[in-house]
Amino acid sequence: MNNFSELITQRRSIRKFTSEPLKAEEVELILKAGLKSPTSKNAKPWHFIAIEDKDLLDQLALCKKMGSKPIENCSLAIVVAVDPFTSSVWVEDGSIASIMMQLQAEDLGLGSCWIQIRERYTASDTSSEEYVKDLLDIPMQMQVLSIIVFGHKDQEKPPHDDEKLEWEKVHIGKFK
Repeated sequence: MNNFSELITQRRSIRKFTSEPLKAEEVELILKAGLKSPTSKNAKPWHFIAIEDKDLLDQLALCKKMGSKPIENCSLAIVVAVDPFTSSVWVEDGSIASIMMQLQAEDLGLGSCWIQIRERYTASDTSSEEYVKDLLDIPMQMQVLSIIVFGHKDQEKPPHDDEKLEWEKVHIGKFK
């Protein structure tokens, strides 16, 4: 895509993927987008765990009661882990990196979806974060924010419709 406005209009959360693997160059570009994302005070508190192994993806898909099924069928999952001792705004820094990777995927014609991990629970009511940390040997001080899944789209969603934008949520000068 050559137009950012078109990119954000087209980007939708995709939860169904084909079995086609991603090319190494695509994975590299997605990871570069995360590594280039802005952070507060240039702290770069995030770490990205890239997972393509199907057995590991199947185990990772059990990290939540609901909403983690797309992990089973994706070609790539990137776990966004952030060090809260490096940045007091680690949630924001990790969130920006996550969306940067999603925008890069859309620019490549790939689908993606954010899987929330922080403050979520497994089917057995254990912390999703602890489940992911144990599965992937993530150090104790790290916080797991999200898992972003990527793959070739196996569903189409219409672009965002400008006619449905909620302009009443925009306030000029003061909240009215």
